[in-house]
Amino acid sequence: MTDAAIETLFSTIRERQAHPQPGSYTAQLIAAGEDEILKKVGEEAMEVILAAKGQGNARLVCEVADLLYHILVLLATRNLSPADVADELARRQR
Repeated sequence: MTDAAIETLFSTIRERQAHPQPGSYTAQLIAAGEDEILKKVGEEAMEVILAAKGQGNARLVCEVADLLYHILVLLATRNLSPADVADELARRQR
């Protein structure tokens, strides 16, 4: 996933956070609260592990995408952004 794709997805998440739309999974997840978001992050992390252990690369990519989406939702609810994560990664490379 490119930086542009991540930023576009994050922008959509922020839009759903600011202006919830009926039927939006993102809006429903945010409304459910942090415990539900954390539950989904944990579930998706386990699915990444299972996919990596024998479900093939295509499945692994799908599960990593799901995990990344849920992590972005978590960041948004904490008023953090992918840039905060990128800054931390850059700091670690010094």
